[in-house]
Amino acid sequence: MATSIRLAPEMEQRLNFLAASTGRSKAYYLREIIEQGIEDMEDYYLAAKVLERIRKGQEQVHTAEEVRKYLGLDD
Repeated sequence: MATSIRLAPEMEQRLNFLAASTGRSKAYYLREIIEQGIEDMEDYYLAAKVLERIRKGQEQVHTAEEVRKYLGLDD
């Protein structure tokens, strides 16, 4: 899938320098950045949605004490 993005000039310069210095393509580094960063982005944004549901009372929550008791860890 081809995708187009606009980079700030300083970011483009950094990307160009990295690619030229290492002999790899800019596309290689952009793929690496996306692959390494997407998991963090998913974690953050999905957690934010859960937090929003908790604050609205739409998500069930349990205290640490309830979880310990349920798992039989209070013994």
